[in-house]
Amino acid sequence: MIYQLEVPRPIKDVEEVRVLEWHGAPGTAFTAGEMVVELETHKAVVEVRAGQRGHLRRIICEEGAWQKIGAPLAIFSDSPDERLPETADELTALAVSFAVI
Repeated sequence: MIYQLEVPRPIKDVEEVRVLEWHGAPGTAFTAGEMVVELETHKAVVEVRAGQRGHLRRIICEEGAWQKIGAPLAIFSDSPDERLPETADELTALAVSFAVI
């Protein structure tokens, strides 16, 4: 299955975050509880941890870039060789949210 990691919501009084650091590159396998990415608001650093197993397949928002709350950050899949969507519309149709804690 294909999953889309989104900027977590709600973060009180925050409309967008900056990606500080990815804790893996495409191809990295994560287990539940592992830190995936650190995000920065204007007031704090937010640690995003995997809530399920998955393989990071594509980073959509690179380190240093800003992204709106609820917008996509990356694509994950259950297996490392699963076919990825070619277009944004196809991704929207196939992907479900990647669980985070």
